[in-house]
Amino acid sequence: MQRSLFVYNTLSKKKELFVPVNAPHVGMYVCGPTVYGDAHLGHARPAITFDLVFRTLKHLGYKVRYVRNITDVGHLENDADAGEDKVEKKARLDELEPMEVVQYYINRYHKSMDLLNVLPPSIEPLASGHIIEQQLMIKKIIENGFAYEKNGSVYFDVEKYNNQYHYGKLSGRVLDDLLSYTRELEGQSEKRKSYDFALWKKASPEHIMKWPSDWSVGFPGWHLECSVMSARYLGDRFDIHGGGMDLLFPHHECEIAQTVAATGHDAVKYWIHNNMITINGQKMGKSLGNFITLEEFFTGNHIHLEQAYRPMTIRFFILLAHYRSTLDFSNEALKAADKGLEKLLNASKKIQSLKVSSKNTVDLSSLEKNCYEALCDDFNSPVLISHLFEGVRIINSVNDGNEFINQENLDYLKKIFELFIENILGLKAETSSGNNQLTDSLIDFLLQLRIKAKANKDFQTSDAIRNELNKLGVEVKDTKIGFEWKII
Repeated sequence: MQRSLFVYNTLSKKKELFVPVNAPHVGMYVCGPTVYGDAHLGHARPAITFDLVFRTLKHLGYKVRYVRNITDVGHLENDADAGEDKVEKKARLDELEPMEVVQYYINRYHKSMDLLNVLPPSIEPLASGHIIEQQLMIKKIIENGFAYEKNGSVYFDVEKYNNQYHYGKLSGRVLDDLLSYTRELEGQSEKRKSYDFALWKKASPEHIMKWPSDWSVGFPGWHLECSVMSARYLGDRFDIHGGGMDLLFPHHECEIAQTVAATGHDAVKYWIHNNMITINGQKMGKSLGNFITLEEFFTGNHIHLEQAYRPMTIRFFILLAHYRSTLDFSNEALKAADKGLEKLLNASKKIQSLKVSSKNTVDLSSLEKNCYEALCDDFNSPVLISHLFEGVRIINSVNDGNEFINQENLDYLKKIFELFIENILGLKAETSSGNNQLTDSLIDFLLQLRIKAKANKDFQTSDAIRNELNKLGVEVKDTKIGFEWKII
């Protein structure tokens, strides 16, 4: 059954009914990382946000081509086209080839995404693999009169573009304001106006990552790769372009300008942006030096962390806030997320052992409907999770013997929890390793022995098993139909 999906379009600044350009196919492009350091919590948010979008679209029956790029060249330290290439700087400091740096951090990024249960994209192109296509787009922009060459570099003529189109329509920026904002930045001397941006930069002799072109031996500007690679893999008109709110300007604004200047029309129908993660009210980022890497979260090895946090706790923490809202990091918030996740996953596990009754007193009529309504209302994960906790209440009530559930409703409840918790939200119990499975089996085995001991009125053995498990950090709770346990 096709459901109506509404998404917030940053371009129109309102929720819109999602109607693909070429249904049932959906093209989605999301800006990926610049690989010169380990992924941090700020990288996890767009990855998880658009993983939710990807999972939702696929579940609704769309055939999705999801492209998430890797920036490995051209991202300079300053958005004013000045400073050193971020990857080259890291390579110089570590005495490595730039592509060694790139491969190392791509591998680590993928490992972190796997731990967060983020599905891989359909295509993950590298900027350095599309130099020829970027040069061809620059030529087209020059032919159309929206770029100029100066001393071997090529710059986009923002003022000329704005006279014919609208530079700033995505971000709401005004050209006169941009002139005063950028006037004092370095690296502007070759430009006609300070807000012009580089399409191609002439490389200095010591620059390593450089390619021959009609203008100079150099490298492409950072903004160009996404215009080129989205068109290469999704066509000149596609459905969704996503990324963090921090990319809205100048990166995405420049993308729109480049594409329109080259083709004469917009490429993207829906622009979707996740908001930022903050720490003490300030954006978390590498450039600000206030970031915490995902590996540090998983190990607890950071001055701002009071403990280690499981990957699924990080994922759940991010999903507890709507993607368009700011999310502030704190240990208290992460601990609360961990407890909430444990309740949700325990309830999901508890479904399997619920006692089936011939009668039914639970009302599940609105649970699935409410979950879908939240999901299809701009991917509203916190509201979806709140509805799932109504399911948790029902499960606990049945487990405690206060309500009854028949087989039909139990199967229905299992289906809802599997669909929304595992398939849509991407949450899973982190017990996949052989050691964890063995631990679970051994604890279950000991507690089954304890039940037999109690049945035989051997309370000394029963109490001994429980006490020893408690010493080992396993909390045991007796129920009407058996037992529950958790590691504390």
